[in-house]
Amino acid sequence: MREHMDPDADDHRDPELDEDADGEDDNGDDDDVHNEDDNEEDEEDQSRRKRARVNTEGDFRPTGSSPKVEKRKKTLPRAEDGYLPGSIVRIQLHNFLTYDYVEFKTGPYLNMIFGPNGTGKSSIACAICLGLNFPPSLLARAPEVSQYVKNEKESGYIEIELKGAQGKENLVIRRMLSRKSKSAPFTLNGRSASGKEVNARMAELNVQISNLCTFLPQDRVAEFARMTPSQLLRETQRAAGNENLTAWHDTLISAGKELKHMQELVNADRDQLQTMEERNANLERDVRRYEERRALEQKIELLEFIVPIKEYYVSREKYRLMRPVQKEAMRKFRRLKLRNKPYLDMDKALEQELKEREKTREALKTTAKRKFDQMGKKWAENDKMASRMESQAEDLKNKLDNLKRQEKDRVAQIKKHEKLIEEGNKRLANPPQMENIDDLNQQLKELNQNNNLTRQRQQELQEEQRANVEKGSRCKLEIDQIHRNLQQLDSQAHQKSEALRHNDPDCYAVVNWLRENKHRFRMEIFEPATLCVTVPNRAYIDAVESCFGLTQLKTFVAQCEEDYSLLNRLCVDTPEAIGHKARINTWFKVRDESRLPPSPAPREYLQELGFNGYAIDFIDCPEGLKWFLCSDVRLHRTAIALDPNAVNPSRAMDMAAQAGGATYIIGRVVNQVTRSRYGKRLPQNVTRELPQARLLAAATVDPQVKRDLQMRLEEARQWLSLVEQEEKELAEKEARIHAAHKAYKEAHDDIMRRKLAVQTEQKKLQSIQLRLEDYQKKLDKLRAAPSVDIERTQLKQELLTLAHKRVKNVQEYVQIMRAAIQDQKRATRAGLEYLQAAANKAALENMCMEQKAAIDEAEAEALRIHAEFKALKEDSLQKLALSKEKYADTSAEIQAEFQALDEAGEIEKKSVEDWQAELDMRREELEMNMHTNANVVEQFNKRKAEIQTLSASIEDRERRILRIEQNMKTARDNWQPELEKLVNSIGQKFSAAFDRIGCAGEIRIREDEDFEKWAIDIMVKFRDDEKLQLLTGERQSGGERSLTTILYLMSLTEEARAPFSLVDEINQGMDQRAERAVHNSLVEVTCRADAGQYFLITPKLLPDLRYHERMRILCVNNGEWLPEEPGLGNLNALIDNAVRARQRGPAAA
Repeated sequence: MREHMDPDADDHRDPELDEDADGEDDNGDDDDVHNEDDNEEDEEDQSRRKRARVNTEGDFRPTGSSPKVEKRKKTLPRAEDGYLPGSIVRIQLHNFLTYDYVEFKTGPYLNMIFGPNGTGKSSIACAICLGLNFPPSLLARAPEVSQYVKNEKESGYIEIELKGAQGKENLVIRRMLSRKSKSAPFTLNGRSASGKEVNARMAELNVQISNLCTFLPQDRVAEFARMTPSQLLRETQRAAGNENLTAWHDTLISAGKELKHMQELVNADRDQLQTMEERNANLERDVRRYEERRALEQKIELLEFIVPIKEYYVSREKYRLMRPVQKEAMRKFRRLKLRNKPYLDMDKALEQELKEREKTREALKTTAKRKFDQMGKKWAENDKMASRMESQAEDLKNKLDNLKRQEKDRVAQIKKHEKLIEEGNKRLANPPQMENIDDLNQQLKELNQNNNLTRQRQQELQEEQRANVEKGSRCKLEIDQIHRNLQQLDSQAHQKSEALRHNDPDCYAVVNWLRENKHRFRMEIFEPATLCVTVPNRAYIDAVESCFGLTQLKTFVAQCEEDYSLLNRLCVDTPEAIGHKARINTWFKVRDESRLPPSPAPREYLQELGFNGYAIDFIDCPEGLKWFLCSDVRLHRTAIALDPNAVNPSRAMDMAAQAGGATYIIGRVVNQVTRSRYGKRLPQNVTRELPQARLLAAATVDPQVKRDLQMRLEEARQWLSLVEQEEKELAEKEARIHAAHKAYKEAHDDIMRRKLAVQTEQKKLQSIQLRLEDYQKKLDKLRAAPSVDIERTQLKQELLTLAHKRVKNVQEYVQIMRAAIQDQKRATRAGLEYLQAAANKAALENMCMEQKAAIDEAEAEALRIHAEFKALKEDSLQKLALSKEKYADTSAEIQAEFQALDEAGEIEKKSVEDWQAELDMRREELEMNMHTNANVVEQFNKRKAEIQTLSASIEDRERRILRIEQNMKTARDNWQPELEKLVNSIGQKFSAAFDRIGCAGEIRIREDEDFEKWAIDIMVKFRDDEKLQLLTGERQSGGERSLTTILYLMSLTEEARAPFSLVDEINQGMDQRAERAVHNSLVEVTCRADAGQYFLITPKLLPDLRYHERMRILCVNNGEWLPEEPGLGNLNALIDNAVRARQRGPAAA
């Protein structure tokens, strides 16, 4: 919550627009706002300051503290010369806009500045704004101060003298300007000063140039009419009435926002509290079940602790009893073993000897076996080698038999090759007659040269034919395209599509993509209404289109959420569809007719009122699109009447008001009726002119475009006729070329045939020559073959070598066989020795069989008892370890309970079986108890603490809400009466001024739950057949807006607190009657004894206007052709001369 906001500090300017002369930020005098601390901060800061209280004026301020900024000043007392402190006494300009140099003094009341356009009237308004360090943006002209230096000049200055407070000297402010620098330094009464100092002095004098209600330059007149009613209220508060109005309003706005925020938090907290309490109530049963289960689990945990310990006690007792038995059995076994030691030693020695004999026997057996293995391998190797040698011997014998046959064949081959060589030589010596191959090549060359010329002509002809075909294709394509264009000119859908392509390329691209990809969607996606909605009766098209917003006309409508998501993903979220992310509007809502608001009235009653029907009745569109048109566009709630005289406006407004608000169209006027949500919920009607339809209406066909297309079509047809004629001529040329080519081919084939015959004969002779050379080589080889006797001797020697190898292998096998026999003899001897040792040992065992049986029996008994003892020991140790582990894992509470039972002897009273039975019983009870989440209690307790915390928070916030409401009531009780008093005063003067010119006007306060939306509505009526309408920047004409503006400012003048006000060319666009009435009223208001200084800038004056002795007329005489001589052209002198001449005229008569 805002604790304090001073409404008057630096209120004359926009802090964002402040500009220091040296480029510094002059926001040092901005409002000092202290935010109310939260509850937590209050607790921490109690030692530093007390909590904020509401003062008697509705402001929030820390108790005992004072505001850091001054309050808004009221208009200061008037001086003896009539000037109010802060009024402008004198202005001097040098090289400023249109002026080389000018200095003039102003009056304390109305100052009327007039002169021709372009002489520099508005320059005076610019000088006042910039000279008092207000930003150039307030003028809506050049943005930099340096741009206000006169053209072709490097520097200049503005000097303004303001009336000082009573008892103080006047304030002379000079601001130096330079074209080359953005800085513009100040002097105050001759000494250098910063922009902050100038701003501080303006705040002291309450100068409000940033307020359009007190300073309205020429280029911002339209802005006054465009101000929202809320802005008008705030500017009016700043300019007039109680000096605390703005502070009270700011307090109500900030406190209202905080109140709304706190109420939302409290409502949310209450909902959350209710939910949490309901959840905890549901958990309570689970918590009880959990506690019961927890008790069972604790009992089971105790029993699970007792059972292993009891088992350990039992096992430990068995172990203690078995220990002496085990020791006795071991002593008995040792005594028996000691008595039979000689027998045992002898048996042991025989056992050792038996093992050694067996080892020797096995080693000798292995050696003999290895020798027999070598014999087997050698035998297999000899067998394999013998087979191979027999095969080689057989081959050598066959070769000896073949030597005689080969010699006979060699002699026959020699005779054959000699005969072939003789026949070949005869053929080569008598070759056949042949043509000269060079002559044939020359003839072929000449023929090809002639044919190349023919081919060149053919290629040129083909290029011409190809060009001719392309020209024909282009002509046909152009004719087809022109036909299509002529058809599209008459297509309304195409006209709309082209308009969409120019207005929204993304939307156009998605429409085309959608038409080609309908198969990707489950249901039909409707194209934007501008394409798929038509108005059959063009009389309704303007009214129907006015029901749509621009985005609604370009919205794609899906019929299911799946298609809606797919369309957004492909077209909006990714560039998959059209190559980039499209900026389009998509819509989907689950169809539910029950949630659709009904029409304002039945159609029968609507027709009784004079309406033609609802907008939905005058359109054609796909059936599925009507859900969008009713749900989002509300066409079923917009009534239309083409004839404005057929409808009674009052009855129509009553119909809309009874429906809770609606829109209806009468003639060319759109009426939007709403009900206020506060107070008496009175209906309000906002009207606007019906615009011309642009998107639903198809564009008309341009006749010139159609004529151009028809001319292009005729030219294309003529060109196609020429192309066809050229095609016939090219066909005749092609026939002649084909005939020449046929003659060439016949001559060419004849020469090639003769040439081939010569080449064939030459190849035959070359082939004979090559075969002769081959026959001669083979003959030489046969004659040079070796003798048969030598080869026979070599074969016999190879047979002898194979016989020697077979003898050597047999000798090696015999040696291995003899060694194996010796090894087998030694192995047999070792086996007999082993059998003798085994017989000795068996004889000894037979002699001492009884002693051995007794020892074995004693050993087995001792081992059995030892194993049992060891098992009991292991079991006891395991149960001891388990008991210790259980003890370590058990809670202290269970341990204490066990200790108490053990000390009381309860553990010993029951056996293990009894404790185990009780444990099983408890486990069965636990299984019967439903399992509950272990986090239930934690959640229950945690939520219970959260409920307490949240309840405390709600109580604290409710107390805070109560304090805010009390503070707001105090502030509103101060603010609203003062505001109503101010607005009523302004409204009375405003209405009276409108009555004087034969029109009607009212000033109303529009209330709202949100104090930031409170507004002043200026209602005006300029014609008898109209009703009061809200002043806007669009509805009224320029002259009507100007008249309303000046009358409002005049009505505000008497309440104003600023030392001076200014309006520039506010009378532009008024008729003479209104301008005269406004002038006379302005003179009357601004020339009263208690009026402030007022500047009226106008380019013209009507004759016979009312003037007052307190007003001052300032005529601007400025231009390029002013005389250079001093005194020449002095207007005051000219006026004086004219007056004297007029006075002399009657006297002379």
